[in-house]
Amino acid sequence: MRRTGWVLVTGWLAVLFCAGAVQAAPAGPHASGDPTQYAYLAAQLRESPVYVSDQIPREVPRSTAPAFAREARRLGVPAYVMVLPQSSYGADADGLLAGVHDRLGRRGLYVALSDSGLDAAQTYGVDLPGTADAVSESVYAMPYDATPREVFRHFVEVVTSGQAHQRAEEARAAHEDEGLDDGPGLHTDTTERENQSFVTGIAVLGIPLSVLLVTVHTLQRRRVRRAAAAGGGVRVPTARGGTQGGGKKTGGGKKTGKAAGSARQRPVAGPGPFPRARLLPLMAGAAVLGGLIAFTASQVFDDTTSGDGSRPTAADMRTRIDRVSAGLRRDPLYFDPESRSTLDAAEHDRLRKRLRELDVPVLIAALPTPPDDESGGSTELLAKQVHDRLHRDALMVFADPATGGIELVNYSPRVDDSYLVDRPRDLTYTGPAEEQLGRHLDELLTYVGKAPRAKTGGSPYEPPPADDPVEEKALPGLFTGDFEPGMVIGMFAAGLLFGLVAAARAVVRRLVRRRRPTAPGAGGAAAPAAPDRPTLAWLRRTARQDLDALTAVLEASATPPEEARRRAWECLDAAALLIDGDSDGRIDADAGPVGLACAVVLARAGRNALGEPAAARQVCHRNPLHGAARRRATARPADGGAARSLPVCEACRVTPGPVLRLRSPGSGGRGGYVPYATLPGPLAALGDGAGIDQLTRDVREYFGVH
Repeated sequence: MRRTGWVLVTGWLAVLFCAGAVQAAPAGPHASGDPTQYAYLAAQLRESPVYVSDQIPREVPRSTAPAFAREARRLGVPAYVMVLPQSSYGADADGLLAGVHDRLGRRGLYVALSDSGLDAAQTYGVDLPGTADAVSESVYAMPYDATPREVFRHFVEVVTSGQAHQRAEEARAAHEDEGLDDGPGLHTDTTERENQSFVTGIAVLGIPLSVLLVTVHTLQRRRVRRAAAAGGGVRVPTARGGTQGGGKKTGGGKKTGKAAGSARQRPVAGPGPFPRARLLPLMAGAAVLGGLIAFTASQVFDDTTSGDGSRPTAADMRTRIDRVSAGLRRDPLYFDPESRSTLDAAEHDRLRKRLRELDVPVLIAALPTPPDDESGGSTELLAKQVHDRLHRDALMVFADPATGGIELVNYSPRVDDSYLVDRPRDLTYTGPAEEQLGRHLDELLTYVGKAPRAKTGGSPYEPPPADDPVEEKALPGLFTGDFEPGMVIGMFAAGLLFGLVAAARAVVRRLVRRRRPTAPGAGGAAAPAAPDRPTLAWLRRTARQDLDALTAVLEASATPPEEARRRAWECLDAAALLIDGDSDGRIDADAGPVGLACAVVLARAGRNALGEPAAARQVCHRNPLHGAARRRATARPADGGAARSLPVCEACRVTPGPVLRLRSPGSGGRGGYVPYATLPGPLAALGDGAGIDQLTRDVREYFGVH
């Protein structure tokens, strides 16, 4: 009796202890999970601390498990890492970690990763500060296209940095500032590669062509300026009929009127087109520049693939097919052990019983078909691969444990497809999958039992092959796709840029010319300022410009007064005699300072004659380049004679300016400056107060033209 009493007391104590333990057990989120899923994953982690699912080989191949293990060792604590499809976690990744830890019974850090990133991380029995902050920081900071391996590497870096909390706060604040914008991606995708090709095409052709066009334009403008400085480009219209007289060039350097007339009849040659000998090196340089830009672009945009470089092996791509085929070979009802089971034991038994009672073979596989699986998310291709492994004809049913969706692929020769083709649509796929999937499969087997039996066998259409996982990640070449359209746009952009540069330079030149000091000319027209010691280059350039201006005014004047027109033409004829001794329509290369200065004075006087005839008779005796003399002042002539009234410009009347000084003839433009009135030639007469009409007569006499 005593022994029996002890047994009863001990039994009651055991019952009370078990009941208390049940009441005291935490009702965590994993309490409602799937013990089969927890046990399976715990068994996998017991063999290796890193488990990579075989259902997402395109995104995370199983062969990358050693890379995860290397990163995990940096944490300094035992770490157990699971990489599963997102559907395997559902909405409770923390619960799955707790359930797996309960089955595994080992302390350490448990991490749940999916094809979408880091889902959860929990520590059990170890101290690893910053784990929760590192999870938050990784969620906020990592780009949307980061792979699970890159996310885990970043998570480890944050945990081991010792600044997890600070970095998490910064990432959270940055995310709030950006709002819903995902920000730039981590990897180059096909769309971004097309953009890179387009930009490269624009740069490879547009930049060298722009440089070539602007350079040629600049050099051509420089050639024009140099030609102008050398006296090229003087426009002299056909001589007036009144210029007569034959003659020839005399020994003293004079020329007859016929020679002068023929010179005035020739059009002036400009600098001509850009020399080909200089253009070819520029084109070669532009080609080299384009090549350098292309090489630089190939180094900057050097990505050849999208992703972290992981590539699945052949074994990675067939592992799940082998697993599912082996499971269906043992049991016609196969449930993916990585997924949460939505069928209880009674439903399993009932479905197996109904499968045995059917007179046609039916195989049911409850597993997800994510886009990153070996079939690329194609149920038809998955069914074909399983059928090829089994070598068995059957009606294949694929059910998604997460959504409850059902798809049929008929490899049975005894089931009529026409009856079953729309039947799954009659099943309402609403509500949680754990409440619907068992009922849906049961209803589907009822339809199969009622389906007419076919007399002749058939097979489904051959599904298209899945994309090659390596080629799927490969990026098109940089110089393909939108590269050629980019070159076309680059050509147009170069033309537009060249036009803008040319227009801007023209505007700048015009503004600079407007700001230059000017002296009054004919009709209020502005003339360049008159230096008292002009250089030979200034005289040549100014002579060309003033003669061009006089010619333009003569051509544009409709009916000027006869006296004004006569004086303007005489000034132009005399200037042509002074500067065009070679009769080639250009300023002579050996034209001296005295002749050039006299031509400038005559050209300005001719313009004054058309614009203001009364002011065209006299020029300033101190510096004839000043232009018209509207006043007279008492002064002593240069020959030292008695003082007398001489013509002066308005400025010299108020304050006598310096006398014009020119380099002496025969000095090659390098001699000393002397007063112009002391130099030989018709110009010296202006120092004694001679007028323009007298100057033109002296020039004609000097050259023997009558």
